[in-house]
Amino acid sequence: MLDKMLTLDCIKLDLKGTNKSEIIDEMIDVLDKAGKLNSREEYKKAILAREEQSSTGLEEGIAIPHAKTSAVKVPSIAFGLSNSGVDYNSLDGEPSKLFFMIAAPANASDTHIEVLSQLTVLLLDDDIRERLLDVKSKEEVLEILMADKKEEIEINQDSEFPKVLAVTACPTGIAHTYMAADALKKKAQEMGVSIKIETNGSTGIKNPLTKEEIDNAVGIIVAADKNVEMARFDGKKVIQTKVANGIHKAEELITKAMNGEAPIFQYVGNDKNETTNSEEESIGRQIYKHLMSGVSHMLPFVIGGGILIALAFLLDDYSINPSNFGANTPLAALLKTIGGTAFGFMLPVLAGYIAMSIADRPGLAVGVVGGMLANLGITYQSAFDSSISVVSGGFLGALFAGFVGGYLVLGLKKIFDKLPQSLDGLKPTLLYPFFGIGLIGIIMIFVNPFFGQINTVITDFLNTMGGTSKILLGLILGGMMAIDMGGPFNKAAYVFGTASLTTGNTEIMAAVMAGGMVPPLGIALATTFFKNKFTKSEKSAGKVCYVMGLSFITEGAIPFAAADPIRVIPTCVIGSAVAGGLSMLFGAQLPAPHGGIFVFPVVTNPMMYLLAILIGSIVTGFILGIVKKTIK
Repeated sequence: MLDKMLTLDCIKLDLKGTNKSEIIDEMIDVLDKAGKLNSREEYKKAILAREEQSSTGLEEGIAIPHAKTSAVKVPSIAFGLSNSGVDYNSLDGEPSKLFFMIAAPANASDTHIEVLSQLTVLLLDDDIRERLLDVKSKEEVLEILMADKKEEIEINQDSEFPKVLAVTACPTGIAHTYMAADALKKKAQEMGVSIKIETNGSTGIKNPLTKEEIDNAVGIIVAADKNVEMARFDGKKVIQTKVANGIHKAEELITKAMNGEAPIFQYVGNDKNETTNSEEESIGRQIYKHLMSGVSHMLPFVIGGGILIALAFLLDDYSINPSNFGANTPLAALLKTIGGTAFGFMLPVLAGYIAMSIADRPGLAVGVVGGMLANLGITYQSAFDSSISVVSGGFLGALFAGFVGGYLVLGLKKIFDKLPQSLDGLKPTLLYPFFGIGLIGIIMIFVNPFFGQINTVITDFLNTMGGTSKILLGLILGGMMAIDMGGPFNKAAYVFGTASLTTGNTEIMAAVMAGGMVPPLGIALATTFFKNKFTKSEKSAGKVCYVMGLSFITEGAIPFAAADPIRVIPTCVIGSAVAGGLSMLFGAQLPAPHGGIFVFPVVTNPMMYLLAILIGSIVTGFILGIVKKTIK
């Protein structure tokens, strides 16, 4: 099987790249020319996305970039040798010389994934690495790996209860998962320690730990960079760390586990059951993670509902009743009702999933109710007198409800831990929802007036902005969309735009979308009119950027930004800021939160809006064409 996945046409013994980006491009070219990929650009995006999670540069001069994606035609491995070595952000800080690029299809079989995984563990052998560094022919590479394939790893299972248990997992579940497992296994055997290792790989959980083994273990090691089930380890001594530490700190981890130096793990249903190296996360990172959990679940409601509402206005007849525009005709009324219903879930879902990210499933109901109360703007006065007008607490109120609701449930869990174990079954079905919903309700009706006032002030301020101040806001929001292209700055600007839609301010959303469309469009223009500044593969990817940009998919620019961040990101920020500012200057309004050119029919002043995006894209394309170096 290995000889079918690593073929002679996927081996290159004279890599020319001098940095990480160039090596990745060169290795991808090897796979692409060998006919192993459906889409070079999509595969590169998957490779770069994996590198953003953590570098695949290991120790001892090895790097194993890998991705599992539908852009791969057949399961394949590319091998490359760099005689001089390249800085690949490796774990030991040393240059990388041996490169194995793993390409796994989205529907790869268990057998293929296991072969790919087993290849990676071979590279832990010093002799194999040394021989590969001295190869003179492609055939010799295959001979070395084929000769040693009989030594491929099998995670061992002791017949009796092992003293140390371990769980390994990496985001893609192809390389690091099994390398960490192999390193821990070999080191435990050297130390005379019985160990069992569960792998959470791409093909699922293998060698799962049993309750009896967990109960009898001296210590447990969880070396993972993705979610693993942690509730089963409640009350046990658990070391939580990165999967990379399982590879190069195996002895240290096993020693700590055997000496009982691991802390007691207390499962309270918070982010510890989701992120295994939570002790290494800052408070800011945890808050951001909870917020993004809420935002990611909220966006489908916002986008689907917002576009349906926009279509209602597009298909309605304004002349029938201007005051009822959007619901004058039966079709428009239907679309607006459906869209409005979906849009109404925006704040409850946001708050609910923030609370769930903090406190697990018991937090969901508490957060949803808190978010709905913020949305309705119910206060302690209006709760008793329906004639009193209310003002929605809006996005800020829902954020407050989500975080307070989540930590409220965590507090309830600690309080109810003192109850008899016989009442455990009542906690999630009765105690948490009853006390949680009741308390968040009381809290929200008292704080809603405060958030309602803030929301009113913000709305009035945005509605009264004009001239220079409005343009400045557009410049800032447009530029933010291009800073990290899908990261925190981008999402902050986008969330601000969608939240503004709920207050009736549609100019902000127009500026945000204009800023988000510019990076891929500007890059596409640069690759078209400055052909001598880009490689053949980049020019091909540039054509795809036209489609990505017109569809408001800012992430289409990420491969270019990752390859040359110093030149690409600033030029994209400048062009996006120009587009956002011009959108505000021209008074463009967008009632839909997504859609690109497909929602232009519902844009106010569409021709000038299009001009704003075009000018911003030209600015980015022109500057990028000037600052990029000519390809020789």
